[in-house]
Amino acid sequence: MAFAPPRLLPLPPPPAAAASTRAVSARHHGGRTAPELSGPTPRVVVVTSGKGGVGKTTTTANLAASLARLGLPAVAVDADAGLRNLDLLLGLENRVHLTAADVLAGDCRLDQALVRHRALQDLHLLCLSKPRSKLPLAFGSKTLTWVADALRRSPNPPAFILIDCPAGVDAGFVTAIAPAEEAVLVTTPDITALRDADRVAGLLECDGIKDIKIIVNRVRPDLVKGEDMMSALDVQEMLGLPLLGVVPEDAEVIRSTNRGVPLVLNDPPTPAGLALEQATWRLVERDAMTAVMVEEQERPKKKGGFFSFFGR
Repeated sequence: MAFAPPRLLPLPPPPAAAASTRAVSARHHGGRTAPELSGPTPRVVVVTSGKGGVGKTTTTANLAASLARLGLPAVAVDADAGLRNLDLLLGLENRVHLTAADVLAGDCRLDQALVRHRALQDLHLLCLSKPRSKLPLAFGSKTLTWVADALRRSPNPPAFILIDCPAGVDAGFVTAIAPAEEAVLVTTPDITALRDADRVAGLLECDGIKDIKIIVNRVRPDLVKGEDMMSALDVQEMLGLPLLGVVPEDAEVIRSTNRGVPLVLNDPPTPAGLALEQATWRLVERDAMTAVMVEEQERPKKKGGFFSFFGR
């Protein structure tokens, strides 16, 4: 049975948001209050990893939230057909009643399946299907391609479509990367995650996605200094890909997840939240960072010593 692309209605125009949700700290960006958007929109970015448990969904939630804070409309898509979690991290678990599967089945319109965030008017969530359910095989790998095309043709298209890719490299992976033009590859600095990340990078390139950047997550500078953990520079050299960001181990991640509030909304910012905010700026500007290992005796310790180990 063939399925037609989803019926298109324009996205609901976001109301004027409060200045506090539009502004982002400029202290780490040369005094600028917003990055310069590079390339045509909407930009479709898949956030993937290969290995599960490396922080991929946390990264997606915070990139999307940070984009919305910058006034760049974003649609975050949870592409896991049976084990979605992105709604939990955004605090929207009780508001998801319709999904992309319902749109493709003709049961609702696309705009009805989009869930707007309570605090961030420029952020919408779209789930692929309901928990404990599977996407019908007849939908095929073009499911998200149809959705992305519909969003792209909308009179009010988002600036970014962020796709939270399921773990592994099976059919869910193929579906998630199909509409993407860019990829953010999330990994931790351990050999098992890096082997999977290297495999996924190869698959992305084979699919025609050449703009791939990495985020190294859960880095502990004390272990890096003691040579018990690979540095971001080591990871970058092993994978041979540009570095979008380096996120330190941060206990606030667990608290943020349990509250359903993205880290980038914390005030004052936590080290991990600040790192993800900076990664968002680089993503918007198609920029990358340079990892530099600094000897402890060459630079005095700073508060939140993570940033004494990694610089832009």
